[in-house]
Amino acid sequence: MQILGVPIACLTIDEAVERALGGGLVLAPSGPGLCDLERDPDYRDALLGSDVNLTDSGLVILVEALRSRRKLPRASGLGYIEGLLARPEVRRAGGTFWVMPSTEATSRNVAWLRSQGVEVTEDDCYVAPMYARRGRVEDRALAELLDERRPDHVVICVGSGPQEKLGLFLKRELSYGPGIHCLGAAIGFLSGEQASIPAWADRAYLGWFLRCIDDPRTFVPRYLKAFRLVYLLARYGATPPPIVSHAG
Repeated sequence: MQILGVPIACLTIDEAVERALGGGLVLAPSGPGLCDLERDPDYRDALLGSDVNLTDSGLVILVEALRSRRKLPRASGLGYIEGLLARPEVRRAGGTFWVMPSTEATSRNVAWLRSQGVEVTEDDCYVAPMYARRGRVEDRALAELLDERRPDHVVICVGSGPQEKLGLFLKRELSYGPGIHCLGAAIGFLSGEQASIPAWADRAYLGWFLRCIDDPRTFVPRYLKAFRLVYLLARYGATPPPIVSHAG
C-alpha cells in the first residue's frame, strides 16, 4: 500500500518481526514524521529505501479507514519491539546492539532489558551524538564499530527524523546485512525512561495522548503538527507530495 508515495507494509507485528529476522531496514514512521515528507527529501529517501515501513501512525490508520474504508493492521513501534524482544535469537548474548540517545537512557534501558532476560550490557550500546534534524545523517564511527562487532540486530533509539536517515546510511554502508530497527522512544516506554504506555492505550491509538500529558511542552506542539497529515492524505492520497523548497 502507498501512503504519500511511501510503501507501507500491511503486516501484523508477528509478520513484520518474522520478515526482519532475516535482515533489512525496519522503520516506524510517525504522523509528525510523515508530515516532513514535503520538507525533508533525505527523510523521504530513508522511507523509500527501507525494507519495511510499519503502520505505526494511528492517525494514518484512522484517516485511511475514513478515506477508503480499508482497515489496516496496526504494527506500532511499541508492539514491534515487544515482539522482537520475545524472539530467542534476539535475546541471546551478541544478538543485539543498541544506539542510545544518552548515557542516562543507556543505563536505564539496559537495566530494564536485563530484567527481562535479554543478554545485553552497556558494551553492546553506542551513545549517539546529536545528529542534525535536517540533511543527511552519517556516522562512520558507528559503522566501523558495527562492522567489527557484527551483531545480528541493530536497534536505533534516537528519535524520529535522524534515526531513519541513520538506518538507511547503515544499510548502505555496512559490509554485512543485519536487521536494523529504527524504533525511537519505544524502548523508553517499557523501561520508564519515557512515559509509560499500557498495551490498551497503544491498541486504542492513545500513546500520543499519554505522551502529551507526561510532557506537554515537548509533545503538544509536535502532535498538533501531525494534523497536517490529514490535509496531505486528503489532497495527495497515495501520491508523493511535492518538496517544499523552504523548510519554514
